[in-house]
Amino acid sequence: MMDDDRAVLFVGAGPGDPELITVKGQRALAGADVVIYAGSLVPEAVLKWAKPGAKTLNSAGMHLDEIVAEIRSGWEDNKRVVRLHTGDPSLYGAIFEQMMALDRHGISYRIIPGVTAAFAAAAAMGIEYTLPEVSQTLILTRMAGRTPVPEAEALEKLAAHGTSMAVYLSISLIDRVADILANAYGPEAPVAVAYRVSQPDEKIRFTKVSDLVETVRTENITRQALIIVGKVLGPRVGGEGVEPSRLYDRHFSHGFRKAEFDSVND
Repeated sequence: MMDDDRAVLFVGAGPGDPELITVKGQRALAGADVVIYAGSLVPEAVLKWAKPGAKTLNSAGMHLDEIVAEIRSGWEDNKRVVRLHTGDPSLYGAIFEQMMALDRHGISYRIIPGVTAAFAAAAAMGIEYTLPEVSQTLILTRMAGRTPVPEAEALEKLAAHGTSMAVYLSISLIDRVADILANAYGPEAPVAVAYRVSQPDEKIRFTKVSDLVETVRTENITRQALIIVGKVLGPRVGGEGVEPSRLYDRHFSHGFRKAEFDSVND
């Protein structure tokens, strides 16, 4: 990756709410002469940060060579080019192939990260993926479909760990996903479906694994949805409470605070 003042900027647009783009991403859009945005997922509302007169191109109907040609054309004309991706561009963004192409053409670029949907969903649901003594691991993954996944990363193998998990790009395979989750987490395990999180038509639905398929079909959710599963959902849907962390436990010492002791134990 090269760097200079003319660098093409790959920008994470966030999960959809225009205000969930980073300040740095917003500034990049405000300074762009050309914005090529992933229109199948990035709502046009995010383009409100682009300056008047900026050229905006929806890449939903473009193939890789066409996208690279537009980037190259703008860069060679000394235009400031922003490639706008949904969420965080490093996650299911297909940006590496674009960067490799820019490398071949000697075009410099930088990346501005964004908020991925799993984190926007956690905020909307009021959950923490890493509860003490419940789960300290979060898996972000997807089912194999038209695009395969490595055999070692099959959903069955990842779900066997029983960690917090957010499953992307798999709502169309909900029957198979539900079967796998039932085997790994149990049919009574809590699960959530987060549809178009942070956008005006957002839906968050809590259910249990055995009712997951029915919930998705009743709500007519067919795309742009995450499936979130794990024991961390339990306290949010009326399950048992959790032990507080040691981070703020007054009886626990760390590098910034000494433990306090009750006088009866001194």
